[in-house]
Amino acid sequence: MKTRDYNYKDVEMLLASKTIANNLSENLSDLSIARTTWTDKYAAGLELRIDDAIENYLGLDKKRTLREASSHLASIQNPAMRDLSFLKTQIVVDFDQASVEILKRLGFEKHLRDVQKGNQEALIQLLYAFRKGMSKDLKDQITAKGTNPALIERLIAYAEDLKEANVSQESLKESTKLLSEEAIEIFNDIYEEVMGICKIAAAFYQYEPLKKEQFTFSKAISNMSAAHKVTVEEV
Repeated sequence: MKTRDYNYKDVEMLLASKTIANNLSENLSDLSIARTTWTDKYAAGLELRIDDAIENYLGLDKKRTLREASSHLASIQNPAMRDLSFLKTQIVVDFDQASVEILKRLGFEKHLRDVQKGNQEALIQLLYAFRKGMSKDLKDQITAKGTNPALIERLIAYAEDLKEANVSQESLKESTKLLSEEAIEIFNDIYEEVMGICKIAAAFYQYEPLKKEQFTFSKAISNMSAAHKVTVEEV
């Protein structure tokens, strides 16, 4: 009887693998230098294999939104952090002392420090707080000083998109049916391949912590779990 080469739930392992595969695709312009076999075709093929494994063996064909949300969450982290930092700087410059209360209202005071450390859960909470605190009146005040309204609208859109990632932990529970040896072999092959990607990519980005985190499997697992437990009400 075949045994699993990993200690995670099957669905967690596959969703985290999908996130890593998506990160590989997003960073191919860098990583293709490290390995000539890492091409668009390879990355797309890996994602397709993971999708097929999920649909054929876990019966989660109706959970495609969950998988896409998990990947999307990882893909917008860096641009969202950049936009938040850029907006914060403009608010501080434009409002001087009054900026303290504005930034507090928008969630910066409570969550920004953790966001800067790459905490994905804190990013979700900050974006939700931002959306909740950005009234039309405040938006008008900020844009009147010269901030491009498109920047604010983009940050609000990020928060809207992340609604899809806020599913309950129950969505990650596996069915109790026994998997065939064929399924376990396929899962092990995916895990081994993705772990190889993580080791090489993490070494490539050893001096870029945020990039390196995108290829740390345990981080992908923890980020995914954090994303699912955050709710609007918690903010």
